[in-house]
Amino acid sequence: MRKILLFLCVVFVGIVFTGRLFYLQVLSNKAENIFDDNAIRKVYTYPKRGFVYDRNDKLLVANQPSYDVMVIPREVEPLDTLEFCSLLKISKDQFIKKYNKARRYSPRLPYVFVSHLSKEDYAILQEKMRKYDGFYIQKRSLRQYEASIGANVLGDIGEVNNQDLAKDDYYKIGDLIGKQGIEASYEKTLRGTKGIKFIQKDRFNRDIGPFKNGEYDVLSKAGKDIKTTIDAELQSYGEKLMQNKRGGIIAIEPSTGEILAMVAAPTYDPNDLVGRQRSKNYTKLFRDSIAKPLFNRSLQGVYEPGSPFKLVNALIGLQEGIISTDETITCYKGMKNGNSFFGCHCNYGSKNNMTKGIQESCNAYFGTVYKRILDKTGSASEGIDNWSKHVKSFGLGDYLNNDLFVGQKGLIPNRAFYKKRKSFFSGNTISNSIGQGQVQTTPIQLANMTAAIANRGYYYTPHIVKYIEGDAIPEQFTKPKYTSIDKQHFDPVIEGMLQVYKKGTAKYLQIPDIDICGKTGTVENFAIIDSVKTQLTDHSIFVAFAPKDNPKIALAVFVENGYFGSRFAGRIASLMIEKYIKGEITRKDMEDWLLTHSLENEYAKPYSGEPFKINRETQLQVIPMPTNETD
Repeated sequence: MRKILLFLCVVFVGIVFTGRLFYLQVLSNKAENIFDDNAIRKVYTYPKRGFVYDRNDKLLVANQPSYDVMVIPREVEPLDTLEFCSLLKISKDQFIKKYNKARRYSPRLPYVFVSHLSKEDYAILQEKMRKYDGFYIQKRSLRQYEASIGANVLGDIGEVNNQDLAKDDYYKIGDLIGKQGIEASYEKTLRGTKGIKFIQKDRFNRDIGPFKNGEYDVLSKAGKDIKTTIDAELQSYGEKLMQNKRGGIIAIEPSTGEILAMVAAPTYDPNDLVGRQRSKNYTKLFRDSIAKPLFNRSLQGVYEPGSPFKLVNALIGLQEGIISTDETITCYKGMKNGNSFFGCHCNYGSKNNMTKGIQESCNAYFGTVYKRILDKTGSASEGIDNWSKHVKSFGLGDYLNNDLFVGQKGLIPNRAFYKKRKSFFSGNTISNSIGQGQVQTTPIQLANMTAAIANRGYYYTPHIVKYIEGDAIPEQFTKPKYTSIDKQHFDPVIEGMLQVYKKGTAKYLQIPDIDICGKTGTVENFAIIDSVKTQLTDHSIFVAFAPKDNPKIALAVFVENGYFGSRFAGRIASLMIEKYIKGEITRKDMEDWLLTHSLENEYAKPYSGEPFKINRETQLQVIPMPTNETD
């Protein structure tokens, strides 16, 4: 009996062993098991990254070849370190540091030892790589930006960090990933899919050819090309006008929500963040805490909107029925509220209806409208909630849910925001009537607001991509979003914006043969310097769309410390509109003025911490002002 039992045990073990061996060598000989086989070297092949074009098919971003020296630490044999370092153009200390870092990562996995070799360096090194066991060259592509524009739009690519590796197991250390702009927003579309080759090694760790004749190799798949909504010529012109200034320009096609230009100033050449100089150049840009060239002011800059916000208050007033277009309100050069006086440039005792109120940017008119909106039901708390809902329907005070890499919410206050106030009434928040106080917006939000007005009550979510190779753009960009204002209320407000150019604060900025509707804005600018609230030079803001009927472009321009709305921002807006609609510039006087006037001296002022002297009658900083330039 024992002999039989022992025999059966031997037979059973033999069957199990044979079955397991058969499974491992026949049934389970699949690609996923290859990754655990130390006798097989894995070599990734990187796909061509998708090209990026402007709306007119002008190539903006292409690829150029790049070569990385890879190392597998445990395969490294003794070598002439000095010769190898000379070929790689690194020091011996750098060699040791990189090698130790690679060993800590993994002795048996490939690691990027030196990245982004030039074609010349690669040609020299390739002939001698056979001398250096454990090292090999891996080919990939780097970006090549065909023009020096649109750095904040296009973005850049760089090596993955630990967060990237943790979020997506597609990436391996040393891989490249979109870091900013379109490169980041559409990373999965542009990157394609890596391929892999399995190389069989012999017992001396030498490559002897493809494993299983390449049966398990996977080809790389190229990334998809993207056509952006950007007009490269308009983008370039906007960056030219914003030289030596800080701020942002956002131009939108109202009928589609397509972003025609997205300028952030100051900017930089996107090619500075390509290749072996990327790290040094990025550090330099990142450490510039004054100009902040990496800060996308057109998307991330949060500012008080100033007088352009009066347009929304006018529309809410009409929708709520608390003002008619013909009713006049008397202005005594500004609006008094308690002990405060908010000055404007109206004539003393002038009687303004809605059109003239917009035309002259009358603070008394819009302060009255705002108070009536909040006091309509007898409860300012209910009124502020109602007002806030109307304002937010224009896309203000929240993320726009667009396809841009960065952004800010801004702020449109409501009852909850003011709940800490024991006594709340409309006069507490009167600054909101003229776009100051607690209201905070971004340039892209103001441009979108202007597009909604141009469309008489709706807008399309602003977006940067017009076409993706083989795919449709997301549905969220093709459906209109409606404001809470009825269509019939927009015409009188638009007429007021037209009169801003015909007779009002932008009358000297007219463009021949184009009916432009706009609104100037001058925003008080404070900073805390040495613990003192200090008033700095006002910000210059301008919003506009054109033509008045069937508008082709809507935009917002914001220039930090740019004085009055019509001085810098207004001129820039008019020229951008002419450039887009006509394709040429006839107002050479305005163009020459902008190209020869810099704000660098303004930004370099050695502020002492003492508040500037303010003319309390008008609340405008006392500065030299060119004739006929007002808000």
